[in-house]
Amino acid sequence: MKTRVVRFHELGGPEVLRIETLDLAAPGAGEVLVHMEAIGLNRAEAAFRQGHYFEPPQLPARIGYEGAGRVEALGPGVAGYAAGDAVCIIPGFSMNRYGVYAERAIVPASALLPRPPGMSATDGAAIWMPLLTAYGALIDITGLGPGEAVLITAASSSVGLAAIEIANAVGATPIAVTRGTAKVAALKQAGAAHVITSDTQDIAAETARITGGRGARLAFDPIGGPIVDTLANALGVGGALIVYGNLSGQARHMVFPFGPSALKGITMRAYLVFEIINHPERYARARQFVLDGLGAGRLRAHIDRTFPFDAIVAAHRYLESNAQVGKVVVTVGS
Repeated sequence: MKTRVVRFHELGGPEVLRIETLDLAAPGAGEVLVHMEAIGLNRAEAAFRQGHYFEPPQLPARIGYEGAGRVEALGPGVAGYAAGDAVCIIPGFSMNRYGVYAERAIVPASALLPRPPGMSATDGAAIWMPLLTAYGALIDITGLGPGEAVLITAASSSVGLAAIEIANAVGATPIAVTRGTAKVAALKQAGAAHVITSDTQDIAAETARITGGRGARLAFDPIGGPIVDTLANALGVGGALIVYGNLSGQARHMVFPFGPSALKGITMRAYLVFEIINHPERYARARQFVLDGLGAGRLRAHIDRTFPFDAIVAAHRYLESNAQVGKVVVTVGS
């Protein structure tokens, strides 16, 4: 069987992505062949393409963590799914072994979840990575609760919007941080109780004003680099700073904010969603939290824009433009 897939043969910008026709083998033990319907794009994939991800790509490399489609064939030993089942794909694998930027993709069965009844493929490709990531930091690790404030940087990202919804779901106060004023209205509409524009406002001072001097319980940050010192100063006594990305490109050389951390007993740690996915009990709790929230209407997919599969380069350019509010999704034809 032949199928079209996206690969890159060199590191670089979106232009290195190529759509190629390749032979596709039958799924092996523990694997499933999925007819892709939609692909959710993530900044991790852009970093992988550039060689800036924690896992260097093995060229020529496939790419893609998240999507939705229908089961086409099962490999030996796979139970619980049947041909035609609507499924979501979560990032439970290495992109050096699997990649879902394709018309058909083989993935490990462990990376599948049944698509909630009635949910579209585009929504199914946009829910799990953001919501699991935000749940892990806000609920599983920190135990955020009613009345506590959470600072959410890069708040217009799909993970940022998921964090806003989860904070509201548990009665916490989401404080969105964005650079300028262009996305303020969209963030408030998405549920942010407060929005701080970091280009014109002092994050620590504004957080103190909003919280009556208490500071935030949690800062949830994908940027890293110099901003961690600013965020530490915005936290209250016993607060937590969780860094889950490296948008600054400087996370590997971050300086631990010793002063405010020592004075206020702040904890700082790195976090990736794989920590939740790879722990069966924590993953089960996370899935149930998300499904309950989706069912109750407290949580939803936030899709900014969709692109057709043949426009994958344009989709990646848009992903890196920082213009979006929510998820960028690529649709795959039948």
